[in-house]
This record gives sequence, C-alpha cells and structure tokens, in this order.
Amino acid sequence: MTGSAAALVSFEESSALLHELAGVEVSPKQVERAAEALGAEIADDERRDVERMGNIAPTMYLGMDGTGVPMRAVELVGRAGKQPDGSAKTREAKVVTAWSAESRDEEGKPVRDPGSITYSAAIESAATSDTSLDRSDFAERVLREATRRGFTEASRCVVLGDGSSWIWNTARELFPQATRILDRYHAKEVLHRTAQSICDGTNEAKAWAQARCAELDDGKLHAIVHGLRPHIASSAEAAKCAHYIIHNRARMRYPKFHAQGFCTSTGVLEAGCKVVIGTRLKRAGMHWTVQGANAIIALRCSRLSGRFEDFWERRRDRIAA
Repeated sequence: MTGSAAALVSFEESSALLHELAGVEVSPKQVERAAEALGAEIADDERRDVERMGNIAPTMYLGMDGTGVPMRAVELVGRAGKQPDGSAKTREAKVVTAWSAESRDEEGKPVRDPGSITYSAAIESAATSDTSLDRSDFAERVLREATRRGFTEASRCVVLGDGSSWIWNTARELFPQATRILDRYHAKEVLHRTAQSICDGTNEAKAWAQARCAELDDGKLHAIVHGLRPHIASSAEAAKCAHYIIHNRARMRYPKFHAQGFCTSTGVLEAGCKVVIGTRLKRAGMHWTVQGANAIIALRCSRLSGRFEDFWERRRDRIAA
C-alpha cells in the first residue's frame, strides 16, 4: 500500500492517504524510507527479469527521451548546466518507451493500442568511451525493455526520438535493422521556435511556421532549408534549424513513412516524460538524490507498465525459496 501510494503522490500525501483510506499511521519519513527501499528492490528486479511479456504486434515502436529532475545541491557539484553561471539544477532522467499501434483512426492513421505502452527509466548515462567494449547503462536498459517486448521479433520495428545524438547512437548500436523516425511533433516545435526567432515574435511568425510545417509534411526538406537561408547570417536559431534538418533528413521522410503505415508522431514520447517523471518528481519544492529519484522512478515505471503484481509474485517466490 505504501509503495502504491508513493508511486503516485508525494510522501506527505501518501501518509495522509494511508491514514484516510486504511486507518494506518505512517509518517511521511517512514513512507519515504519504505518506498525508496521497495523501489531499489524493483530496480534490481528489473535488471534481472527480462522475460518477454505480452503479444508481439506486427509493428512495434520504441522511443527514447530525456527530462531534467531537480536535484539536491550535493548531486550537482562540478556539473555544467544551463544556469547563467554555468551551473546545473537538474540531472537528466532518460526514458525508454515501447508500444504498438495497430489500431486506426477515422482517417486510417495508426493510433496507439490501449494498454500496450510500457516504460523503463533512470538517471543514468547513455555514453561510453570509444575504446569501451561495454554498452552504456542506458543502452543496457533499452535492450532489456526491447527484449521484454519482443521489439526485434516484430515484422517491423521502429525507433522514434527527437534530435538528441545519444538517442540515435543508441538506436544504431542496438537496432541497426530498425526504421528510425524523428518525431514529427518535435520537428514542428523546432520550426515554430525558429519562426519566433527570425520574425521577432510578429504575426508573420505563425504564417512562416505554418508554411514550413506544410513543407515538412510534404517531405520538402530542401524548401525548408531554402526558406531558412536568408536568415542564417542574422539568426543563430535559423542556422541551428538548418543544421538540424540536414543532419536528420534521413529520419524525416514523412511521406514515405506514412505510405508504410508508420506512426511519425504519437505524443507517446512527450507524454512519457511527463507521466513517468514530471507529475511525480518535478513538483514544486522537490529536490532529489540520484538514489532516491531512481528508486521512485523504478517504482513508478513498474506500476505504470502493469508489472507491479508480477514483481510481488517473484518477490514472494524468492522469499519462499
């Protein structure tokens, strides 16, 4: 009960819920200790248990994304960040999400299948040295989740992500056979942000962004770059956007992907960071240790992915043995 409550709401709210719904007196500090201990157990179980779960759809999707988690000062010593003085306030939690989308909407476009989505996440590195023969901690996490979901066993497998290099480096290393798609929603965000920069927030920005987004949907990437060229000398954002499109062009062939019946933007990635991390770990006044954050993230992923009861069954079996 304590773990279930703490996966969803703050330790203080969990304490109040346990009292209100079960008549159990558990202080917020006791909730914190119990939830973090349970989350550490679940994190260990996640590393050990990679049995395939559920059916394998004809097309399986896997997405990666990251979001900052507010940290205690001791966890940020010596870390570079985006503050004016170059310091950091957060550490990045990386999320891997797997799902299927065999359903179709009224226009025949793929829609995420209800109950198909699972998550795994942690504050951990996606980097390794060029000479290392070992995968990064996050790459190992991605591989475990892909194995559980039968990602590479599907007839077609698709990786989605934003423009972050660590995402595509991981995808290339683990799934060279997969179709790689840059999330169209993220690409349009970049175009709208660029429009605000080069049009200085005027009404022209909306029209410029809409024209570029239409070109994006039509696969006219050269036209977008052509539209950016007059602004590159005066706008760093325009130069960055042009580089973004040129660098990711192979992952932005949206007409081709649509013709193949693939999702190109589902909201799953954006929602994943909010659902798994944001709504629980990024509330006002919260500051975490890496150990504490990872324990609650593991607990939350287990609950949201429908694996909580499976964990308890394995736990009971281990105790009985």
